[in-house]
Amino acid sequence: MTSAPAAIEARGLGKRYGHRWALADCTLTIPAGHVAGLVGQNGAGKTTLISLATGMLRPSTGTVEVLGGRPASGPDQLARVGYVAQGTPAYGGLSVADHLRLGAHLNPRWDAALARSRIGQLGLDPRQKAGSLSGGQQAQLALTLALAKRPELLILDEPIASLDPVARHEFLQVLMKATAEQELSVVMSSHLVADLERVSDYLIVLVASRVRIDGAVDSLLAAHHLLTGPRRDTASLPASHQVISESHAGRQSTFLVRSSEPIIDPAWIVDPVSLEDLILAYMGPASAGSLDTRTLEARP
Repeated sequence: MTSAPAAIEARGLGKRYGHRWALADCTLTIPAGHVAGLVGQNGAGKTTLISLATGMLRPSTGTVEVLGGRPASGPDQLARVGYVAQGTPAYGGLSVADHLRLGAHLNPRWDAALARSRIGQLGLDPRQKAGSLSGGQQAQLALTLALAKRPELLILDEPIASLDPVARHEFLQVLMKATAEQELSVVMSSHLVADLERVSDYLIVLVASRVRIDGAVDSLLAAHHLLTGPRRDTASLPASHQVISESHAGRQSTFLVRSSEPIIDPAWIVDPVSLEDLILAYMGPASAGSLDTRTLEARP
């Protein structure tokens, strides 16, 4: 039995502007059927990766495939991918109904019944101009347009960064319900760790235009441990313990390590690692010191 193609597969993918690499040597596989969270600091390469995956940019090096095909290679490939850009843009002068008619005209898989049903559930007046909608309502309209395409992969580039907590919660509820009902693969860039913890089961962290870590969230968390104990030098730890981050205070040391072997040294207090711990550790000490621990800046 042939397995489904990956949602996104990149091999040595890079994008260069003059002497500056916006994305470099990106090799990763995001399996189909996952909700993947994409995280990184300003300039890390997240929107560049998304733009390459949607076909809005062409690579300088390497290759990228989306659902087994070249991004934006034709109408059929375009129909398989839904996309919501930063700021969830809408045409301010068009009504909600106009947006649905435009979606029906542009998308061969368009599900008019789904679109009308979602607009009704959201309580949006089809006659209302998009420019008069709140930020949360515009985000929900953009998500409706993307979902009514009936895509196989939905790519979201910070769709809720500017929304208030209630609007974010409502957006994510709709997203998760649609993901389950439509069996979607999702890639979502976000700087809100709490939101990623709520919806993501796969993680990609970009640092300095390169993939720092990627994998299923459960597997990554199981492989990492937070060790606290008497002050030690990194060199004294077993070779099987890959040190991701460390801190020292007085006679105490704390290490976040990656290890496939159990921690058997009784001197250590071993604690589980949260997704926030993991992300901050891989983004480095400087990042951890300058970021609000509730959020990560993720605009490239």
